[in-house]
Amino acid sequence: MKKFVLTFVLFVPLVLFAQENSISEMKKAVVCTACHGQEGNSANPEWPNIAGQHPKYFIKQLRDMKDSELRDAPTMKALVATLNEQDMDDLAVYYAKMPLAQGSTPPKFLNRGEQIYRGGDFAKRIAACIACHGPKGTGNAQAGFPVLSGQHAAYTVLQLNAFKDGKRKNDLNHIMQDISSRMSQDDMEAVAHYIEGLH
Repeated sequence: MKKFVLTFVLFVPLVLFAQENSISEMKKAVVCTACHGQEGNSANPEWPNIAGQHPKYFIKQLRDMKDSELRDAPTMKALVATLNEQDMDDLAVYYAKMPLAQGSTPPKFLNRGEQIYRGGDFAKRIAACIACHGPKGTGNAQAGFPVLSGQHAAYTVLQLNAFKDGKRKNDLNHIMQDISSRMSQDDMEAVAHYIEGLH
C-alpha cells in the first residue's frame, strides 16, 4: 500500500506538469493556427504544412526568419519577432507531435518527379533529393534536413524558386541554392508534386 501511495504521489505531479506544458504550447500556437491550421496543415497550398516537422529544422527557420538576409519572409518576420527562444522550442515540440499530411501525386508528374527525387539528373548535375530527405521524405532530424513528405507542391515550388533567386539563403553549404539553380520550372513542378504524394 505504501508503495502504491508513493508511486501515486510521484506520478501525479508529472502528469500535471505535462498537461501544463501542453496547454502552454497550445496557447502559444493560437497565432499559428490562422495560417497553418489547428493540426499544423494549412488550407492554402502556398503556406507550408508544419505538422510533424523536425524541431531542429523548425527552430532554425523561425530564427532565420528574424534575419531577412537569410530568409525573406516579411509576414513571418513580423510574427516571429515576438517569440523568445523558449517560445520557439515549445512550438517546435508541439508541432513535431502532430501527424504528417498525406497528399497525392498527379500521374503526369510521377515519372519525372520520381526520377529527380530518387536519382537526380546526371546530365543537369541535379543531386537526388533522397540523399538528404530520405526514401519517404522524412528528412534527417539530427542533420537538420526537413521532412518533405506531404508538403504542398505550390509551397515547395515557391521555396525552390526562392533558393534559385537568392531570396532564401539559409541552406547548409548552399546545397539547395546550387541544386535549384540547375532546375527548370518543369523540374520543380514535377518533383514538388511527387513530394506531395510521398509517404
